[in-house]
Amino acid sequence: MSEQSVVPIDQILPPRLPLVALMGRPIFPGIFTPIMIGNPADVRVVDDAVAGDGFIGLVMLTGEAENPAIGDLYTVGTAAKIVKKINLPDGGLNIFISTMKRFQIKKTLNPTNPIVAAVEYLEDEEDDTSEVKALTRALISEMKQISENNPLFSEEMRLNMINIDHPGKIADFIASILNIDRGDQQKILEVLNVRKRMEQVLVFIKKEQELLRIQKRIQKEINEKIEKSQRDYFLKEELKAIKTELGMTTDAKSSEQQRFKEKIDAFKFEGEIKEAVDQELEKFGLMDPNSAEFIVTRNYLDVIVNLPWLDPPPEHFDLKTAREILESDHYGLKDVKNRIVEYLAVRKLRNDGTKVPGSKLPTGNKSPAGNKVSAGSIICLVGPPGVGKTSVGRSIARSLGKQFFRFSVGGMRDEAEIKGHRRTYIGALPGKIIQGLKITKTKDPVFMIDEIDKMGASFQGDPASALLEVLDPEQNFSFRDHYLDLPFDISNIFFVVTANTLDTVPSPLIDRMEIIELPGYIDTEKLEIAKRYLIPKSLEKNGLKKNQVKYTRDSLLHIANGYAREAGVRNFEKNLDKIHRKLAKQLVEESEGASAGDASTGGTAKDAVVNDAPPKPSAGKTEKFSIDKKIIEKHLGKPVFPEGEVKKADRPGMSVGLAWTSMGGDTLVIEAISLPGKEGLTLTGKMGDTMKESAAIAMTVARKLGTERYGLEKEWFEGHHIHLHIPEGATPKDGPSAGITMATAFLSLMRGKIITGNLAMTGELSLTGQVLPIGGLKEKTIAARRNQARHIIIPKQNIRDLDEIPDHVKQGIEFHPVERFEEVLQLALPD
Repeated sequence: MSEQSVVPIDQILPPRLPLVALMGRPIFPGIFTPIMIGNPADVRVVDDAVAGDGFIGLVMLTGEAENPAIGDLYTVGTAAKIVKKINLPDGGLNIFISTMKRFQIKKTLNPTNPIVAAVEYLEDEEDDTSEVKALTRALISEMKQISENNPLFSEEMRLNMINIDHPGKIADFIASILNIDRGDQQKILEVLNVRKRMEQVLVFIKKEQELLRIQKRIQKEINEKIEKSQRDYFLKEELKAIKTELGMTTDAKSSEQQRFKEKIDAFKFEGEIKEAVDQELEKFGLMDPNSAEFIVTRNYLDVIVNLPWLDPPPEHFDLKTAREILESDHYGLKDVKNRIVEYLAVRKLRNDGTKVPGSKLPTGNKSPAGNKVSAGSIICLVGPPGVGKTSVGRSIARSLGKQFFRFSVGGMRDEAEIKGHRRTYIGALPGKIIQGLKITKTKDPVFMIDEIDKMGASFQGDPASALLEVLDPEQNFSFRDHYLDLPFDISNIFFVVTANTLDTVPSPLIDRMEIIELPGYIDTEKLEIAKRYLIPKSLEKNGLKKNQVKYTRDSLLHIANGYAREAGVRNFEKNLDKIHRKLAKQLVEESEGASAGDASTGGTAKDAVVNDAPPKPSAGKTEKFSIDKKIIEKHLGKPVFPEGEVKKADRPGMSVGLAWTSMGGDTLVIEAISLPGKEGLTLTGKMGDTMKESAAIAMTVARKLGTERYGLEKEWFEGHHIHLHIPEGATPKDGPSAGITMATAFLSLMRGKIITGNLAMTGELSLTGQVLPIGGLKEKTIAARRNQARHIIIPKQNIRDLDEIPDHVKQGIEFHPVERFEEVLQLALPD
């Protein structure tokens, strides 16, 4: 070809280009590559370009856009010549292009569909120096090293890189094949200075080399692990062959399978259980020990063989021993002990243990639902914290000579905790019932389910509903745990359930249990409990000897009344522990002081005997402490409830009521005042809706009696605003038992008269003045006694409840049953 026939490339390239938006990476000049075109708008651009001069502009999108406009594109792109076009079945195109030169968008001719722009072609800023030559050699050398270690680089790529003679094109080619972020590639495309472009590409080559080094190291570690695993496998297979020749057990799997088979055969399963267990055992024998399913099946079989499937042996206990155990473990609780002994008597009479020990389980599908009498019992101990509910459960187990298992359901929100997880889940476990049987290894243990009133519900299910099957004698002889998925007889379990209150326990659950209430303790009962149980236990816990500390009766009563007035004895025990810790500290400090004194004087034992002064107590000697009120206040500080501090009504508008809470009984002081102003009633003290309604009824009854019986003028009510408050405003209060108390406070305020001293009252009030019955009289009486009340007004319908209150609690208290509110006024505000 002659020199005159060569046309400069700038004269070939058109000054205006239809633009194709690139979703992926930018394409550099000097490259021959295929491109897939799927966007219908871009397909039309390509078709028009092929019909014309065949040139298009390739520009990368700055972000993501379904119908891009020119504002969505970078300003620098690459001009390309379409060499070949192939139509695809889906309407798209596959085109082969040869990229020519960089360009910059100068003017928008058509902003969208198709995008057409006037462009300016950009020239490389060449710097023909030795530094550029050195950078060229470095690029080729470094890329050669990468390409040799990376199988993704073909031989054709290596040859193309060597044959390119222009430094700028070498940098473009390398940038196009490196694994670089699209944004970084666009920055390289926009760099016109060849030396700077080559420096940027060299930095990315170094990063790629570092990634390759890390990749090779990881690959080497993986290969070493694989080789070790293969070596171990071959050695194990050789060892297995040797053991087979010698007649030894081949592997741990075979040994486990044999152990499972022996135990399963001993149970002599039938029906559904035999079929399911045999199927699992057969599957276990065919599994690869390295598979995940192997561990799941092994754990399942392990649970099955460790459950007590055989019927329990006959029970051997007598009521005298059982009562002695209960008496030795607990003071008081006469009603509770009698109810438990009654239960034991019923079990003995029914002779539930007549079956032969080791007899086989009823088959899964042949459930004796029609003729089986449940051997288990379900009792619910209800009472405030610290009254001994959990320890009563342990005593029941001791009196029966059975295993004891306790778990708490407080805060539980997942029914799978009760009935187990299905085995399809990773980490599945049986529920607490099956877990307890596996641990106790007996079919008739004593199970304690604590805090049943504190269960919740969530999207994972309702544990309270799951307990319905567990605690139902008509269903639990064939209890199905989700994990086990086999019928298991739990009707022999003696269930003991505890709760602080039954308000939050579902009614169907209450119906399945025998409720036994444990009231709180009065001060004299706490004194006896401390002497018999708490003091010896605390002394032993704190390293003191039994005869080393002596309490007077007054000192123990001082702790009960001044520091631990709650219904239970938990705080009483904490205060004893605090005293004993301080005594232990005093003993150790005196002992160390005596030892240090002997060492400093250099005296001998003989010198100590001659010395007239008595020796200080040493670690081997016993110092006795006599605890009185003064020492108690020294160690515990001033009383939380000062002596003589009782809740009383000492001014008009006040009355003392009795309330029941989950912590036991309590006394409430009702306060009412009147202020000049518009007629109305304000209620404060965080009252619930029920109590607010009681206050409204009490106000109506008091106003009616005030005008009709005591001659109050209508103008008095119209000119006064009444405010009723119950102290301890942060504590929520609710319940239908404060009606007569609030009405008495209103009339005391209206008449300006103080109510009778040492008087407490409880009872709901109707709109016609009728006094309605209440609950929790036993707990309220204990609270009144702690508050030194001598007279208690109760509804007449609650007289029947007085028989349930122990005599020592009622001693010194006079009960006044009433039917009408007028009778309350005769006692509280007598004329």
